[in-house]
Amino acid sequence: MFTYLITGSNRGIGLELCKQIIARGDKVIATCRKSSSDLKNLGVRIEEDIDISSEDSINNLRQALSGVDLDCLIHNAGIYEYNSIDDFDHESIIRQFVVNALSPLSMTKSLKGLLKKSSKIAFITSRMGSIGDNSSGSSYGYRMSKVALSMAAKSLSRDLLKEDIYVAILHPGLVSTRMTGFTRNGISTKESANGLLKRIDSLDKIILGHFGILMERFCLGRFNFFSNSGL
Repeated sequence: MFTYLITGSNRGIGLELCKQIIARGDKVIATCRKSSSDLKNLGVRIEEDIDISSEDSINNLRQALSGVDLDCLIHNAGIYEYNSIDDFDHESIIRQFVVNALSPLSMTKSLKGLLKKSSKIAFITSRMGSIGDNSSGSSYGYRMSKVALSMAAKSLSRDLLKEDIYVAILHPGLVSTRMTGFTRNGISTKESANGLLKRIDSLDKIILGHFGILMERFCLGRFNFFSNSGL
């Protein structure tokens, strides 16, 4: 039985990850600002009032988890706020950078002592963080934050080499959630979470470092793996 900690677990992809993980008999620690009835009904351990952008909040979480061994840390929490060059909001861009890029790295640092050899860390990114695939522009804060997240995770994979902790950056595809306005073009959270978990399960020194496709018909489900072994 493995123990997973998932941020942003009260709805969307995070909630579905919780559902699928407990369905296969593993343990989940779900963190969120405010729990939902759907999350409470799962019967998982919930750590509520967690603000990943607050150092004090993360330190309190670390204390609450004293004695826990984590097999997998999934950084799913994030925010999206639209920014254009004509509707430029400096504070919004900084807020997205802090929540989407800096906070996952800071949280990993704080919880690192709970990880062990062969533990896994998964960072949920977005296609909007791709420089080569940016065909629509705008959304400056969100795009910049996801690029920064990828670079942080890549560096982290190198830094954790000696401890055999595996790091991955995962793109869940275009998913129909509140963040995407429940787009009709998106895949379901069930499909997305299932694909994410398959990739997380396969993480080891050998398999890391390739691209896979989650949903071919949308061509959006690419998973970018950065391995500690440098493959």
